Amino acid sequence: MERKKNPQADLNRNSGLYFVIGLAIVLFTVWRLLEYKTYDTVKEYDTVLNVMDNMDEEVPITEMIKTVTPPPPPAAPDVIAIVEDMVEVEETIIESTESSQETYVEDAIVSVEEVEVEEVEEEISVPFAVIEDVPVFPGCENLATNAERKACFNEMIQEHIKTNFKYPSTAIELGIQGRVYVQFEINQYGKVSKILERGPDKLLEAEAGRIIALLPPMKPGMQRGRPATVRYAVPINFVMQMQ
Repeated sequence: MERKKNPQADLNRNSGLYFVIGLAIVLFTVWRLLEYKTYDTVKEYDTVLNVMDNMDEEVPITEMIKTVTPPPPPAAPDVIAIVEDMVEVEETIIESTESSQETYVEDAIVSVEEVEVEEVEEEISVPFAVIEDVPVFPGCENLATNAERKACFNEMIQEHIKTNFKYPSTAIELGIQGRVYVQFEINQYGKVSKILERGPDKLLEAEAGRIIALLPPMKPGMQRGRPATVRYAVPINFVMQMQ
């Protein structure tokens, strides 16, 4: 005959129920701990305004100036002397110096020396394109017409630039190149003056100015039969060629 356990003595009978109850308690505890909030303790401070008790204002010490009392005026004499004889005083008559219409003024002869007026020549500045007689570059004297002398002038300027051209070594090292516009004047004495350069770099501008400054003296341009200052402009290209 088999022996059977008592159902009430079975320990595993309510284990599932106990597990669910324990799990619910644990979850409830964890939830309450997560929802629990804490606050920092705020310290209360009292703000006190310190006011000085001594509010007395210092009064600056002033020096008292003692004034001297003026003496009293002299007393009037008791007896007033009466003088019978009075001295007559002659009145001074001041004559007016203003002239009237009746006053006759003699004609005065004023001699004026002759003053020599020196004639100042006005400097005339004319562009190269419209000058009547262009400046004559050395070597262009034998040409007859103004157009021929103008073409010769341009050709000699280009030849002068090619002969005296020197690329700055610093500009070559830095790879600087570009076009420099040079404007200058040929004054009434045939000399180059007022050289202005405009280019991409100071090194190129200085070299262009040096080339133009080496231009030789020439016969000045003529405008209305008088020597005139002629303005001229020329571009100078600085280009490095790869070998």
